[in-house]
Amino acid sequence: MIKIENLHKSYPIGKDSLHVLKGIDLHIKEGEFVSIMGSSGSGKSTLLNIVGLLDIHDAGNYYLNGQLIKDLNEKKAAILRNKFLGFVFQSFNLISYKTALENVALPLYYKGINKKERLKVAMDYLDKVGLKDWASHLPNELSGGQKQRVAIARALVTNPKVVLADEPTGALDTTTTDSVMDLLKDINDEGMTVFVITHEEEVANQTKRIVRLRDGVIINDTLTKVAKAL
Repeated sequence: MIKIENLHKSYPIGKDSLHVLKGIDLHIKEGEFVSIMGSSGSGKSTLLNIVGLLDIHDAGNYYLNGQLIKDLNEKKAAILRNKFLGFVFQSFNLISYKTALENVALPLYYKGINKKERLKVAMDYLDKVGLKDWASHLPNELSGGQKQRVAIARALVTNPKVVLADEPTGALDTTTTDSVMDLLKDINDEGMTVFVITHEEEVANQTKRIVRLRDGVIINDTLTKVAKAL
């Protein structure tokens, strides 16, 4: 599903450059539940941005669903994102003046689906995350955990191949973190590939595989107790 070979990425800093990813090799198969761990500056967010087609790499190869990702303009990148990827962010990224239902339905608008159909599908996904009764509420009327569930429903509504979650529990308390991780586990159990960026050991340990980054290189790639218990 995701295949990365000798991936490099640098950013210009004045006259110099900062080498962030230094030859990453990573293969994530369809249906895996993987966490990428590392301290600030390790390169994990840069890796997620490249995998999510939000940034481009300098050297190496990146294959998404067997397709070599190369020389994409923004329009082509957006088409691939809409087709294959769903995003969940630490800050939720919900639109404040739209209801929970409208937020979830938004990706379907960009797919050209008519209003009646997209609201029906969005309601089904709100129900899936346990928030059907909150459909008409605005984000400021929801708790942090509820906002993240709306964000997860929005990520799932287009039936993507991969869910990319960037610190999805970073703004949540322990109890709410567990409920969000349970939801991601359920999604994975249904066969979806889930790719989580986190700095929290307790979150990573709930995934099935942990890839650790340090200074732009992978230093460890192991299965967790969750995977070994299956």
